[in-house]
Amino acid sequence: MSGDSGSKSYKVVTYGCQMNVHDSERLSGLLEDAGYVKAGQEGDPDLVVFNTCAVRENADNKLYGNLGQLAPVKTRHKGMQIAVGGCLAQKDRDTIVAKAPWVDVVFGTHNIGHLPALLERAAVERKAQVEILESLETFPSTLPTRRESAYAAWVAISVGCNNTCTFCIVPALRGKEEDRRPGDVLAEIEALVGEGVIEVTLLGQNVNAYGSDLGDREAFSKLLRAAGQIEGLERIRFTSPHPRDFTDDVIAAMAETPNVMHQLHMPLQSGSDQVLKAMRRSYRQDRFLGIIRKVREAMPDAAISTDIIVGFPGETEEDFEETMKVVREARFTNAFTFQYSKRPGTPAAEMDEQVPKAVVQARYDRLIALQEEISWDENKKQVGRILEILVAEGEGKKDDRTDRLSGRAPDNRLVHFTRPAEPVRPGDTVTVEITYAAPHHLLAEGPTLAVRRTAAGDAWEKRKGVAAAKPAGVMLGLPSIGAPKALPLAAPAGGACCGD
Repeated sequence: MSGDSGSKSYKVVTYGCQMNVHDSERLSGLLEDAGYVKAGQEGDPDLVVFNTCAVRENADNKLYGNLGQLAPVKTRHKGMQIAVGGCLAQKDRDTIVAKAPWVDVVFGTHNIGHLPALLERAAVERKAQVEILESLETFPSTLPTRRESAYAAWVAISVGCNNTCTFCIVPALRGKEEDRRPGDVLAEIEALVGEGVIEVTLLGQNVNAYGSDLGDREAFSKLLRAAGQIEGLERIRFTSPHPRDFTDDVIAAMAETPNVMHQLHMPLQSGSDQVLKAMRRSYRQDRFLGIIRKVREAMPDAAISTDIIVGFPGETEEDFEETMKVVREARFTNAFTFQYSKRPGTPAAEMDEQVPKAVVQARYDRLIALQEEISWDENKKQVGRILEILVAEGEGKKDDRTDRLSGRAPDNRLVHFTRPAEPVRPGDTVTVEITYAAPHHLLAEGPTLAVRRTAAGDAWEKRKGVAAAKPAGVMLGLPSIGAPKALPLAAPAGGACCGD
């Protein structure tokens, strides 16, 4: 289904963490720079790109299942191409074409900028092109970008990871950490603010290790403070930090920089020192809880979320109770919780004492019940507070039926509020009083106290006007781009970034 101008149409399907979603913005930008147009809702696109994740055991099944469904589509759609990139492509390489010979291009995590050329070569040579590089050639942020949000943006400050967690395959696929120069990061943020963006999320596989490649242990806190000086930037977030690298200067920067939000996603993974050692996590329970205490001393209103793995090899009932103990003490606002699954290529997959599935499920259910209770109690503390909400697009599934709108509080809690009488756009802000709390959202059922029109709302309105003349977009396959959503209580993947 080519566009009205004769250009080829494309669709990007994304699996995995925010880093993958951000890469997909780059892929979309590259394709549009090469003359492709985003596919509409009707008909089959001329190009489908799968940007894959390799964290979970069923990642392969999901990809090959989708590729199988596309085989007959490609047979009837002359000239259609299929490309597979991302972490699973980096891992499986030639295996993908062997299992799905109708795939045209396989590219890795280090060479997404080559996609247009590989597609052209595949069409000319009528042969699958497999190109996997072992190290990063071009930092992704130098590539063209098609951002899905007019008001919020991801900004990558590093790629790769230097950790060796036994459950994680990502460092082997993304490579060692490489940091961007602070000036390049700040220049990108300034350019985004000039386009109307008022919220940015600094992104890295291990975001607060930023500076290890630059030789400056305080580079991350300095970056937070410098970004805080950018006029027009209202909200700064970051994900995901590692407890090993979370230092006091970062806490001070968060507390002292007004537009750095008091929201923290801090991966726990396990509360047991024994399990943390087996995971090769370079902190223990006391260190983790010490960070939480320091954050709350500096920012009593901080909303803290986490990642937890249940059933890691060798986990005993006593180990699991240590995790429950940390959850009770830390009182996370919400948590990404998931059951351990073997990932070929990781040391943990070869460990003895794999925990029986029934035991893992029972522990998982207990953890979910405890976190659900804590999440609800913590949200109830928000009732009666007056909050400024950044109005979001597509966050409230029931908004049309309830005559409400939705958005994010400064601490990233999801808030549904009564639609105000005056027009309000995604990217604008409203001031509301919280009247009700559920475990995973807040309600403001009274009248809106104030509406503030913003440059971000202007940018959204301008983009909507431009988009009206083009085919409707096809959203990416997993997390929405734009204002990052609050982490759900239970999720199929461990954490905001795969390598945490």
